[in-house]
Amino acid sequence: MPSNSDPHPEYSTGILASQTIKEMIASGKIISEADILEKQIQPASIDLRLSGVAYRVQASFLPGQNATVQEKLKNMEMHQIDLSNGAVLEKGCVYIVPLQESLRLNSGISGTANPKSSTGRLDVFTRLLTDYTSEFETVCNGYNGPLYAEISPRTFSILVRASSTLNQLRFRKGHPVAADSAMRKLQETEGLIATENSKIDINNGVAISVDLAGDPKTGLIGYRAKPHTAIVDIDKPGSCSVLDYWEPVYKQKNRPAALILNPDEFYILMSKEFVTVPINHAAEMRAYDTKVGEFRVHYAGFFDPGFGHKSAGGAGTRAVLEVRSHDVPFLIEDGQTVCRLIYERMTQVPERLYGAQDFGSNYQGQGLKLSKHFI
Repeated sequence: MPSNSDPHPEYSTGILASQTIKEMIASGKIISEADILEKQIQPASIDLRLSGVAYRVQASFLPGQNATVQEKLKNMEMHQIDLSNGAVLEKGCVYIVPLQESLRLNSGISGTANPKSSTGRLDVFTRLLTDYTSEFETVCNGYNGPLYAEISPRTFSILVRASSTLNQLRFRKGHPVAADSAMRKLQETEGLIATENSKIDINNGVAISVDLAGDPKTGLIGYRAKPHTAIVDIDKPGSCSVLDYWEPVYKQKNRPAALILNPDEFYILMSKEFVTVPINHAAEMRAYDTKVGEFRVHYAGFFDPGFGHKSAGGAGTRAVLEVRSHDVPFLIEDGQTVCRLIYERMTQVPERLYGAQDFGSNYQGQGLKLSKHFI
């Protein structure tokens, strides 16, 4: 048991921190075709790199418990694409790309993946695949084998190349429980979220609501992606003009603060809450809940230790919401709960926090912010 006198004790279960990920690399638990770079190591995850080939496939698939991804590809592959010098992955298509990293995990260590923040904000549907699995985004306890990314650009065609990073992987030791009681205590001691009305809803996670009141000066509430645009180079921040790709969405004057989501259109909106992730916790925003409506919120769900935290240069940070409606137009209203944030304990405080000055964090202190590719 950790000592009660230690403000940041180490625990035997929880999300693994950056220093432990480095140890896993050094000991051969995480393997790569090329040397793993320092910039891949995040406070509570590792960025995964594309290899030099992509497989255009007929449809999304899972290998199931009795097959490898390569075995499934024999029937699903349409053609191969060389990524060594860069290639375009077209919107509306599905690709499988082997990743440079592979795993030899110890028993008791499992993993969960998610798209990177910039990937989600581009509406690039990216999910991790392993061999012998019936679930996306999940690395089973003690997994030994290769990793793959399923990539399906939904709004913008993208230019990628070998070593581009679209998703990230967290490791978990044991089976820690993300309990509402623990989150309520953290809300009291750390202030996980701050709201104007001070109403906090913690029930299977911390409720996050959408801000449709608009900027007091401009009335801007979000952005809707344009359907026909040029490609986005995934590795070139600041290379695209906002108005070439996005249509600003404003609150209508003298109308209730609300927005009708058009079916299969992609929106960038913002939370009403200011979010804080304590330095000894990590958080994940759950992407979809049919109880709140027929739409998906937040493709990229990882929030690192230090996000919005005062010790890492934050003072609470808005969550950007990546929203897509399904099948029918759907009305969302200002302050409506759209998703929930789950906090999990780290095994230890990471050696560097999200938002630290030497870390290059793109979204600390963000407001309504598009991906780093747009200026």
